Amino acid sequence: MAVNGPPPSDATTGPREPEVVAAGEPEVVAAGEPEVVAAGGILIRPGPAGPEVLVVHRPRYDDWSFPKGKQDPGETPEQTARREVGEETGITATLGPYLGVVRYRDHCDQPKVVHYWQMAPGPEPPVAPDDEVDRLLWCAPEAAARLLTYPHDRALLGRLEGHR
Repeated sequence: MAVNGPPPSDATTGPREPEVVAAGEPEVVAAGEPEVVAAGGILIRPGPAGPEVLVVHRPRYDDWSFPKGKQDPGETPEQTARREVGEETGITATLGPYLGVVRYRDHCDQPKVVHYWQMAPGPEPPVAPDDEVDRLLWCAPEAAARLLTYPHDRALLGRLEGHR
């Protein structure tokens, strides 16, 4: 698996395809075209028939994904992941193993890097649907793989420790 990401977009090759980059420590992005930095998590819990992961539906994009969001100034990727998961799901989660990054161009054609962690959920207060996330669904990883909109999200499922 590549560590440096795919070649940049140009008129002949089109937009960069999303790529899951090898797991390790969160990386520092080199100078050049500024990237949007984001972070999120794959929440996993024991379920009645085996492990379950949490997926979210975003009505703005009509997609199913994992909770994530943009980094605020001064935040570390770890802080961003915890904050964004909490904001989108109402769940206070504990960081587990670092799963790696996904790189792609966002809907504004800006390069984006999203750091992901495996996370364990804490107590779950009810979350009222809003304009950012309108549905939360706990399901088996196999069901999540069928539901997730993006191939890079499905690829992250294979990195869950203890649940491969």
